[in-house]
This record gives sequence, C-alpha cells and structure tokens, in this order.
Amino acid sequence: KVIIISGPTGSGKTTLSNRILKKFQNGIKLSTDNYYKTGLISKILSQIIGGYFDRNISLNYKLLNKDFKYICKNRKSDYIYSYDFINKTIKKYYQKKTNIEYIIVEGIFTKELLSNFKKHNCLFIELEISKESCMHRVINRDFKERGKCKLIAKNDFLKSWDLYYDKN
Repeated sequence: KVIIISGPTGSGKTTLSNRILKKFQNGIKLSTDNYYKTGLISKILSQIIGGYFDRNISLNYKLLNKDFKYICKNRKSDYIYSYDFINKTIKKYYQKKTNIEYIIVEGIFTKELLSNFKKHNCLFIELEISKESCMHRVINRDFKERGKCKLIAKNDFLKSWDLYYDKN
C-alpha cells in the first residue's frame, strides 16, 4: 500500500508521515527532501534558479524510483538517505527494515509523481494550511536546521509557496 502526502513547504507533510509510521510500524517513509540531486551542477543551479529546491528539476527521480521499486518488490529496505541542506550532499545510512507493508512518499513533488504510482493501491493526501502558519514553521526550520537567515528563509518560503500553487 502506498500513501502519497503532498502540500506546500511547511504544511506538515513530514509530521503527518512520522505520525502514520508510529501507528503502522511496518511502514517506511521516502521523503523527496532526501532525493535531491547533488554535485556541481546542482550547486550552481541552486544559486542561479530561484526556488531551485522547490522545482522538480532538483529531484533525483532515478534514485527515488529505484528505491521505491526495490521496496515494492522485496518488502524490505537496507538503508535510508538524508539530504544535508547546508553542504548540499546526500548521506546514505544503513537501516534495515523488513516486512514493509506501507510506503509513505511525502514531499512537495509528490503530486507531480502520481502517475508513477498509478498501478499501486494508493491513498493521496494533500495538506492545506494557512500561508502564515506555513511561513512561521519554515522560517524557524530553515534558520535552525538549514543555516539560513530569517529574511532569506522568508523570501525563499514566499517563492516556494507561489511555485507550489502555480504548478498545482
């Protein structure tokens, strides 16, 4: 079973995913945040394209699809990825998980990925929350966890919000 969670930045996708995983412990979460492209091109593009990390060009679809298909076929996973927003790198951690019955795919790109999941039994959830609530969450998160000053975090949020609703 596949649960797809979409919503604008700061809407609570990760929080909801984590709550679902606590309830159904035989699940795994694939967050699109952990599948960003890395390397020199990504570093350059993130400097010249506004809202780069909120655009699907920043997503490593190949790696996400590879993990998704492996988990569906084998009902297990041997590792997880974690994206480092400060260094713009991905770290791979060994984390064995077996007997997986639920895959949660969450992130701002998931609505765009729905066609990839059409042959699976999916539940699609799109979160809606006020712009002000999301902005407050994102500014605090980006300041504490991603090393951004609050003004840049706010400007990035506003760009991300517009991008999400323009494409959706």
